[in-house]
Amino acid sequence: MTTTRPSLMIKSHARNVLLVGALAALPLASGSAQEQAAPGKATQDEIQQFCTSIADSARDQRYLLQKQELEELQADVDARIAVLEKRREEYEDWLSRRNAFMKQAEGNLVEIYKKMKPDAAAPQLQEIDTILAAAIIMKLPARQSSLILSEMKADKAAMVAAIMSSAGDPTTSKDPS
Repeated sequence: MTTTRPSLMIKSHARNVLLVGALAALPLASGSAQEQAAPGKATQDEIQQFCTSIADSARDQRYLLQKQELEELQADVDARIAVLEKRREEYEDWLSRRNAFMKQAEGNLVEIYKKMKPDAAAPQLQEIDTILAAAIIMKLPARQSSLILSEMKADKAAMVAAIMSSAGDPTTSKDPS
C-alpha cells in the first residue's frame, strides 16, 4: 500500500474545493456575460426606471415654479390695483375740492359782482380770500372777468389766474394757492 503524505491530501482537497466553486460560479458568470452582451436593454430599463422615479418630483418642481410665477404676477397686479385705488381717491378728493370751490361762488355774490363795474370790483376782489375771488371771477362772463383781472394788482391777478387754471387740472395739488 502506498503511503500518501498528509500535505498532498490537503492540496488535493483544496483543488477539489476550488474546482467545485468554479463550477458553481459558472452559471453566474455566463449570466453576466449575457448581460454584458446586451447592455442596451439593461440601460433602457435603467433609463425608464430613472425617468419614472423622477417624474413626480419633476412635475412637482414645475408646479412650484408656475406657482411662484403666479404669485409674482398676483403681487404685481395687487400693486397696480393699489396705485389705481390711490389715484381714484386723489381724483375723488380733487373733484370734491373743485365742487366745494365752485359752490363758494354761487348765489347772490356772483350777481353782485356781475352788476359792478370792473374798476370797482377789482379792488374788492383783491382784498378777499384768493380762492373765493377766483371762484367769483370764474362765474362771471369772460369779458367782465378779463376786465376785472386787468384792474387788479399784477401779483394778485396772477395768483387768481393760477387758481382758476388749476381748477380745471385734475393733477393739481391739494393746496390751490
